[in-house]
Parts: sequence; structure tokens; C-alpha cells
Amino acid sequence: MNSISFKYLRRECVYSRYCCVPFCKISSRFNSVISFHKLPLDRATRKMWLHNIRRKTFEVSPHVRVCSRHFTNDDFIEPSYPTARRLLKKGAVPTLFRWNNDSTSGQKRFRLWEKKASSSSDQEEELVPMDFQHEDHNYYCTSRVQNDEVVDPTDDLRNEVEVLKRKVAEFSVNQRFCLGRFAASDDDIRFYTRFATYNHLMAFWRIIQPASHNMFRVTRARADTTKCDVQATDKASVQFLLPIDEFFLFMVHLSVGLTKRDLAHRFNVHQSTVSQIISTWANFLYTILGSVHIWMSKEAVKAQMPKEFQDYPDTQVIIDCIELCCRIQSSDLFPDEGYDCTFKGLIGMAPHGAVTFVSSLYAGSVSDNEVLKKSGIVLYLKPEMAIMVNKDFLVDDSILCTVYRPAYPVKRELMEADEDVGKMGDTQSIAQLRVHIEHLICRVKQHKLLDSVMPFTSTRTINRLYIVACLFINYQDGPLLKRWT
Repeated sequence: MNSISFKYLRRECVYSRYCCVPFCKISSRFNSVISFHKLPLDRATRKMWLHNIRRKTFEVSPHVRVCSRHFTNDDFIEPSYPTARRLLKKGAVPTLFRWNNDSTSGQKRFRLWEKKASSSSDQEEELVPMDFQHEDHNYYCTSRVQNDEVVDPTDDLRNEVEVLKRKVAEFSVNQRFCLGRFAASDDDIRFYTRFATYNHLMAFWRIIQPASHNMFRVTRARADTTKCDVQATDKASVQFLLPIDEFFLFMVHLSVGLTKRDLAHRFNVHQSTVSQIISTWANFLYTILGSVHIWMSKEAVKAQMPKEFQDYPDTQVIIDCIELCCRIQSSDLFPDEGYDCTFKGLIGMAPHGAVTFVSSLYAGSVSDNEVLKKSGIVLYLKPEMAIMVNKDFLVDDSILCTVYRPAYPVKRELMEADEDVGKMGDTQSIAQLRVHIEHLICRVKQHKLLDSVMPFTSTRTINRLYIVACLFINYQDGPLLKRWT
């Protein structure tokens, strides 16, 4: 009976295992009868393996294998059936290598296949010296042949992993309500922040970012918080927002007027965290923007004077009052019942459209003249300057500068015909120029929080929110009229 011979069999599997022994080129891709074995977990036995295969400084990984060619027949446990997996005996050590001519003293190597007749050059090969150190390579990286070129399959896996990482990151951003979600849409940025574009917003963020590291954060003012509230806060505040997303939350609250409960759901934080973020950023922006000296000198205003003001070249500022409404609840049991109160503040605009003066808020019952006197703007006005006001501001006796005001329709029947025509001409031209302060107030009230009836709980920070909204006008958008650019 002829002896059974084994030949090299080609396997269709893309990924293969390689033997880590130097000069051993056996691969599971082309050999179906060769078995591959991991290095033993026992330190002493593993040390003997590494010593025999000349891998003393070799970093062992879970993918490292030694093929069955380097073991004798006695090192294996004979399988009970032909297709069973071949196992090594405990303590078995590889001893058959190229440098010892694939043999050991007194032992005959068990041949698994017919070896082709080697050439004379192979037979005359010199033995490898004992101190030889083979250059390591990545044994668990397999390759495949495609179009006569060797292709590393791990490259495809790495590319696929990078694609999946990008998809996961995009999905995570799209699921979260944050600034990065709307960065690609200037329309969304304008809706949620009132900044003209994303680049405008990021330019402003780069201005305030260095100072945000030293921000003083507002915490709960009440020390007698119940245990239930503390536990609920600890459970819900596990997720913290990045500083730029905190700024985005504040802008959404100011620009869209979303309630704190709504913001808590959108940003996935506790409602008390939203209150702290709003108070913190209101104080921070009030301090940062308020430290900028916005009042312009007479020379600076004259240098930027539009040609529309050529009949009133000494105009320093156009002023008007803005009113805000607040809802006060009568009791916690009847939140829908209550009464409204108003606040009034003074805002000033240079002729070219920049906000140059913002006062604090006062009670709505105070007259416009009284607001002008209390605001402190009188201290900045000099006799050679002029202001442009509404017809309700009768402050000619309170200030030293010139006042441009539309004619007040009192005792009109006593005016002479020529005076009436001249006064009406001035009235019309002043009214046309002064209407831009109304446009400025509309821009301020585009921050929906100030244009709606605010709850009484917001009055603790309403003054700072109002001033911040007014100062934002100098950063959020372009000039009021394009021809004034």
C-alpha cells in the first residue's frame, strides 16, 4: 500500500496565520495540514520557547503562533478522529529548526508531507549561528494578493474604522443640541444666536474665550436645599457642557426666549444647571462687554458721520427709551393670575449706527425726561455737541448742548405761516434721521426674551440681560443701512 502523501493545499481564506520562527515561511493560507499553536501561558515554558526560537526580546501578542513543523511527533496528543484539532502535550517545547537541520539528537522528525527535492544550493546552505538575531516583523498582519500586488487587509479595516468613527461622531453631534450641530447653517445660527453667520459668532467667541477661563460661576444661593433636590441634581447633572455650548445655551435663551425647562430638555441637563449657566454668563458678559468704553469722542463721531446728517453735523448721539414687560404671579397656586409691570431704559446710538450708550433699567412709571437725567448721559454731553431726541423729551433746560427734536404740535394755530413751513421741514428731516433709533430698538428686541412678557423669576438678571443684549448689537450684525457701510 502506498504511503499517504500531503501536498500544499491552497486555502481561500483571506486572512492567514504565520509562524513566528525565523526563516519559517509556513502560512495557513497555503497549508491545510499544518497546525499553529499559541505560546504557553506558563512563564518558564514560554521562556524556553522564546529561547529555542531565538526570540529573547520578542514582544508576545495574542496573534503570535508557532507551526507544528518545529515539534516532534511525541509532542502531540494523537487526535481521536482525523478532523480533530491537534493539541500539544503539557511542557512541549519546539526543537526542530533550520539552524539545527530540522533534527535533534536521537529523535527523528515526523514528516507531514513529501518534501520536494532541494537544490544543491539549498543543501550547501550554511547553518545559522547561535547568536543570530532575526529582525522582527508584524506576524499577525496578513496580506492578500490583488492584481499581482500584495495588499494588506488591515488597511481596509483601518479605513472602515475611520469611516465608522466619523459616522458615530456625526450621529452624536446630530443627536445633541449644541453649537456644532448648527455650524453648517448660517440661517440656524442667526435664528438661535442673532449673529449674522457662524464666522461672526466664532470671531466673537475668540475675543471672550481667554477671559472665560477665569469666569466666576454662580452656584445655588439657598443653603437649605432639600435632600430630594440634591439627589435629583446629582443624578441629572452627570453630563456637563463645554464652555462654548454653555455660551450657546445662554444665546438661545436670550435670542429665542426658550424657558429653562425647555433648555434643560434640549441640552440634557438639570433645570437648576440651566439657571446657573444663564446667571453665570449674564454676569460674565455684563462684565466683559461693560468694560469696553463704547462712548465715542466728538472727533471719532465726526469721522464716521454719514452724509445724511450733513444738515446736523454736530449730532453726537440719537437717544430713545425702550420698555420691557414682566409678569408677576399673584400666587403659586394660581400662576395664570397676576399683573404686569414694565421697565424702562435709555439707549443711545451714534449717527453711523453704533451703540454708544446704554443705561440701567428703571420703573416703567418714570418719565422719559427723568430717565434721561438719571441715566448719566448728561455728564458726557458738552455745549458744542448736539443730541437728537423724540418729541417727548423736553429737556432743553436740563442739558447744555443743542437738542434736535421734531416740532411738538402745541398751539399750532398760533404759528405764523412761514414759521410753520420751516418747522415742518425740520420736523420731517429730523424724523427721518431719528427713525434709525427705532430700528436699533427693533434689533434689540429681536432677542425674543426681551420682546415677550418675562416671568418674575427673570427679573433678578433682567438688567444685565438687557444691557448685554444692547451691547451685542455692535458685534452681531452689520450697519443699519448698507449705504452707511
